Order: sequence, then C-alpha cells, then structure tokens
Amino acid sequence: MKSRDTICALASGPPPSAIAIVRISGSQVRVICDAMLERGLPAPRRSAFGRFLDVSRDTIDEGLAVFMPGPNSYTGEDTAEFYLHGGAAVIDHALDVICSFDGTRLAEPGEFTRRAFENGRLDLVEAEGVADLIDAETRAQKSLALDQLDGRLSETYAGWRNQLLQALALLEVSIDFPDEDDAPDQTGGPVFATLTDLQSALQEALDDDSVGERIRDGFRVAIIGPPNAGKSSILNRLARRDAAIVSDIPGTTRDVVEVRLRIAGQIVWVADTAGLREAADTIEAEGIRRAQERAAMSDIRIQVRSPDTDTDYSTAAEGDILVFNKMDLTADTSLQDGVLTMSASTGQGFSVLEKALSDRIHELAGRTTAPLITRRRHREALEAAMFHVTQARSGLELGMGAELVADDVRLASRALSSLIGEIGVEEVLGSVFSNFCIGK
Repeated sequence: MKSRDTICALASGPPPSAIAIVRISGSQVRVICDAMLERGLPAPRRSAFGRFLDVSRDTIDEGLAVFMPGPNSYTGEDTAEFYLHGGAAVIDHALDVICSFDGTRLAEPGEFTRRAFENGRLDLVEAEGVADLIDAETRAQKSLALDQLDGRLSETYAGWRNQLLQALALLEVSIDFPDEDDAPDQTGGPVFATLTDLQSALQEALDDDSVGERIRDGFRVAIIGPPNAGKSSILNRLARRDAAIVSDIPGTTRDVVEVRLRIAGQIVWVADTAGLREAADTIEAEGIRRAQERAAMSDIRIQVRSPDTDTDYSTAAEGDILVFNKMDLTADTSLQDGVLTMSASTGQGFSVLEKALSDRIHELAGRTTAPLITRRRHREALEAAMFHVTQARSGLELGMGAELVADDVRLASRALSSLIGEIGVEEVLGSVFSNFCIGK
C-alpha cells in the first residue's frame, strides 16, 4: 500500500441501491472536491447538496457531499464522502473521475481502516473490531465487536502492559544500582505483587472456554451414534431442509455433512456424522474416523439411539444431549433418566430436543469473563505474555538476578504491545486488513 496516494472506493453495498456512498481519503481530497462539486469544497462536517461534475463539466449526478478534514477523521487524513444514487453507471462515472486526479487510485481491501491504524485513530484490536462489526450476523457478535471497537479490550491489554512497564522500571533500579543494599527489598516486593496480580488476570482471561471465539466463529454441534439411528433425519429437521441423504441402508452417511444455523441467537454449525460401528471398508473407516474427530472437537454432542440400534449411552460424556429417536416405531419407553424421546420423521418430541440444544448453547455463550478473547492471534499473544510473566515470577521466587527477571518482563510487555499493534506487527497487518471489504 502507498500511504502517499489518495484512495477512493465504494463504501456501501453493490449496485443497484437507493444510495451509494463513495469514500475518498488523502491529500488530494480538497482538490477533488473543489473540481467535482459545483459549489466547491463544502464546510467541514456539514452536508452540502449539489451537482457532481466530471472534467468536461458534464453532470455525474446530484447528491450530498461531506468533507471531514484530518486529523479528526476516520483515517486521520482529509476525507470526503459523496452520497449518490446507487446505479452502476453513476458509481463507475464518479470513481473514474476521482481516479483521474494525480496520485489517486482505488483503495485496497481494508486500506481506509489500515490508515486509521497507522495514523493512530485505532489500535489493531479496535481495527479488528471494525471488521467483526461489519461481518456480525447476530446480536451477540455485534455486541462483542462493539466492545472491541470502543476500546474496552485495548484498555485492558494496555493496562496490563503498563503494569509490566512499571515493574520493569523497578527492576532497572536493581540493575542500575546494585550496590544499594535496600534496592532489592524496595523493588522485589512490589514487582512480585504486580506479577502475581497479572498472572491471575491473564489466567482468568485464558480460562474463558474460548467463548469469544465461539461467538465470533460459531458453536460446533455433532450428531453421533450408530448407523440407522436417524442422525441424518434429525439434522434435516434442525435445518428445515433436506441437507443430508436419508436411507434405511446402514452406512449411508460416510462423510461429515454440516449445516450452518442460527440457534439461541448464535451461529451454530451442526454436523451429521457417519454411524459408529465396525467399518465395512476403508471408505467407511475414514468416515468413522472423521466422525470421531468431529465429535471430539465439538462444543455439544447429540448422542442418538433408536429401536434399530442398542440403547447403550455409556459412551456419553457430561453435557451430551441423549436422544432416543423413532419413538413412533416402538411401545417400549423404558429408558434411562435424561434421555429425550422423539421421532424425526413425524416431528413428535422434536421441540424438546430443540429447546435442550438452545438451552445448552445459551449456557455456553453465557460463560463470559472480561475480556473475551475473539481471535487466535489474541490468544497466542496472551499465552506468550502469561508464559513470560510466570517465568519472571518464578525467577524472583528462586532469587535469580534482576537482569534475567527483567528480560522475561520485557518479553511479556512486547507480547501485549504486539497485540494492540504498538510494536512488531508488520507481519500480521496484511493478514488483518486483507479480510476487510474494499471501502473500509
């Protein structure tokens, strides 16, 4: 990316639409507005109505323009937004004219937000919150993104980093004044207390059952059980469509069939898996291996049995939902406590399963602690900080030199700094901002 260029892009949905927003940022914004707006550059932060003109003074469209001078704009640069009619011809004409000015080009994905980051308007965690807010499909995802965007996560991470810097300053006293007899006593105690508090805070953040990542990416549910238990029928009933092939032939499902649903206000991935039994061939064996793998990585497992199978739920783990399907085919209802009875083919009892699944997802989503980690990048940085804080604290307990303890404190601080984007983040910037839409 060339930050010296002025960039432009469509910042609203694709045409046709009622209104299109064309965003411009950079040093040429004032020149472009003066040339394209019939009435010239608008007053800052006040919408101005008028005609938009091309270089031949032909009309592009009529609409509104807003000018936001830097540094108090989204990107920290001079920024303008044109509100035009949302037809493809209007948008293409406007963008062609804007790009005809020297040093002006179409923006790359996420470039507006990247400039906001580079100009100190957002830190990296807040910038990721922008992307998550755009992608949010549920209120839970939206709330999580807003918490990130408004700086709550960043404040927590920056606060921890500042505590480490204060501890580092005290350690430097011991290093710089080794002959002062009372220096270790005056520094070691406060540093140890700080590291103890930080260790507890970091551990609490990491012991979050990955709730933030699950809310952002979706909860995982696996339907498991022997062949002919009706797992595929249950998946189709949950999906309200024929997502999986249903057959009386055992072993019909040989691979994982997954559908994306919205349950209890959360995104949920529900997987139908191959029937668990002794495999008849290598293909079925691979399907069973994948079924077991998916079951192991799932947040919730639905264990299914039926009159066509055994009713042994001994392999069920705590938290599994136990289902006896095809109850319409048998008069025997002598089952262990906690087993839900239903018929996927008729729908009888299905609402009870749906409620049980919804309650479990609601329970998992409610296990919140502050801050909620939302990305693997965040977790890895916090794990690195936790490792070095633990090392530093152990070093103090063992009476190691201040230099060695200080080195671990410094590395912990660096991990938190990279998290919010203050140092050493160039290698992650491309990955973070490439996932944005063009106009953001």
